[in-house]
Amino acid sequence: MSAPKPRFTLEFEKPIRELEDKIASLRASSESAGMNVSKEIRSLETKLEQTRREVYGNLSPWQRVQLARHPRRPYSLDYIGMLFDDFQELHGDRLFMDDESTVGGTAFFEGRPVMVIGQQKGRDTKENLRRNFGCPNPEGYRKALRLMRLADNFGLPVVTLVDTPGAFPGIGSEERHVAEAIAVNLREMSRLRVPVVTFVIGEGGSGGALGIAVSDRVYILENAYYSVISPEGCAAILFKDRIHAPKAAEALRLDSANLLRLGVVDGVVKEPLGGAQEDPAAAGSSIRKTLRGALDELCRLAPAKLTAGRYAKFRKMGVYAE
Repeated sequence: MSAPKPRFTLEFEKPIRELEDKIASLRASSESAGMNVSKEIRSLETKLEQTRREVYGNLSPWQRVQLARHPRRPYSLDYIGMLFDDFQELHGDRLFMDDESTVGGTAFFEGRPVMVIGQQKGRDTKENLRRNFGCPNPEGYRKALRLMRLADNFGLPVVTLVDTPGAFPGIGSEERHVAEAIAVNLREMSRLRVPVVTFVIGEGGSGGALGIAVSDRVYILENAYYSVISPEGCAAILFKDRIHAPKAAEALRLDSANLLRLGVVDGVVKEPLGGAQEDPAAAGSSIRKTLRGALDELCRLAPAKLTAGRYAKFRKMGVYAE
């Protein structure tokens, strides 16, 4: 029998893993030797719980970025499977190709028909190549807009799930006008006559994220981030070295608490201790509760009130002095 794969561990999680390994080792040795070490195990478990709360209760912005990129973190299709019924994926932008880094289609949320659109990463190299590492080409944004317009025609609320490092910056993407595709989405989303609700579930990188996030309500998971640039990109520009990414993450105010304080997002969705990957079902339940409340509120509003509120929401962002 092959040995189990080692659990993925971030640098700041090492004290937790060491305690978990000690407990597992103590249990194994006690079983083989027939010793009663329950008292020692209880003491270590108490210490483990305390360490977990200390570590995850005092995360820096950079540590939250690392959690947002965790390879076991639930992706869009995971949440779609948890939250929606009868998801019917629709493909292609009707112009060039089907961009598989963006998924979307019709579904039912607690009996209510909706259009759900998400950015999708891969779990392994093969799937990441297929999904372009979650970085949409212009066709991804044009597909998303096609589905939003379809939802608008049929009066379906739109739900979007953001999880991208950013739009794909390759030559082909630029040749096919990725910046223009994002810009058109920003304009057209502001005009949609149906409710639009966005959840930033992992990475929310720059215009790549905003291209599906001009919404009536924007929520962010506790350990996700939402920023005009990645910490590494910011560090390379401002500090001339990507090694300063932790410093850049602090300066960018990209974590959920700062985004809520600054009015960039409308709410923070609580995650299980240690991140959504520790209990995906619990994270999904938190999103469900938030989405239910948002749709109940927004679906009562007339189209003119929705578009006016959406405009006012984004217009008031930012503080400046002359």
